[in-house]
Amino acid sequence: MKFLHPELLALLALLPLVAVLRGRQGKGAALLFSSLSVASQLGRAGKGSLFGSEFFWRLLTLALLIFAVAKPQLGNTSTEVQASGIDILLAVDVSGSMEAMDFTLGGRPVNRLEVVKKVVSEFIDERPNDRIGLLAFAGRPYLVSPLTLDHHWLRNRLDALRIGMVEDGTAIGSAIGNGTSRLRDQKAKSRILILLTDGVNNAGSVPPLLAAEAAAALGIKVYTIGAGSRGEAPVPVVDSFGRRRLVQAKVDIDEPTLQEVAETTGALYFRATDSASLSSIYQAINSMETTTRSSKSFVSNRELYPFLIVAALFLLALESFQARRRLP
Repeated sequence: MKFLHPELLALLALLPLVAVLRGRQGKGAALLFSSLSVASQLGRAGKGSLFGSEFFWRLLTLALLIFAVAKPQLGNTSTEVQASGIDILLAVDVSGSMEAMDFTLGGRPVNRLEVVKKVVSEFIDERPNDRIGLLAFAGRPYLVSPLTLDHHWLRNRLDALRIGMVEDGTAIGSAIGNGTSRLRDQKAKSRILILLTDGVNNAGSVPPLLAAEAAAALGIKVYTIGAGSRGEAPVPVVDSFGRRRLVQAKVDIDEPTLQEVAETTGALYFRATDSASLSSIYQAINSMETTTRSSKSFVSNRELYPFLIVAALFLLALESFQARRRLP
């Protein structure tokens, strides 16, 4: 809680002084007595207890009004957060080929997407002050999360990634173009797109190199990662009897195109053939430069002074009611 006018609280210091002066005065004599001893005893009784008098309730009412004019409030008007970082958009391939089981986690074989989700989640944790977004793509790009500093929400969206969430294919050029449009209007000095794929551009209407040139013209770096073992990889298939089994399939990644995309935008291309190399790639990107951004979060203030005024009016009404009852 805070006060909008805390200097007015100094008026509370006057209340004890008023109480002392009032206590010394006592009540004036209303009758004459022949004996001074009787009068003195009544005079002392006239001062009475401050807390049992009407005057005490008037002091309490005045105190409540002083608190009210000082404007007590709950909450803050605004909070300015300084976040040191860059704008990062993560583009992740969710095409059918990402089901290949050539990566491992905890000693057991898992598909490529599961490893990517784990490594990307760790990457997000390492950059708490960066705005990060998430773009999934297969036959077309799909925005999973816009740029945000709410990394808890972002990780939940990352966990929800599934193979087959969009039609199959590998639209690398469209993913770069869509990511570029998401980053182009941002004010950060450094804007990067980290694109991970395990295939060749075979969908979408935008050629990868043309999209890379557009990104470079806007000052956006596109880091590319080719994921998957070299040669062949075990891929799960379902046979005519509905049984799921692994077969060896040829790995086909267009590395020359991914390298040229990265070079065109002033970035780098990486090849990840296992979980460890993929993790080291994101760690290498994590060492890039940062810039400073300022954002504001607004919190509504709850004014408390109306409650104090109501309480003061209630005390005044109560005192007036009691005074009427004492009248003959």
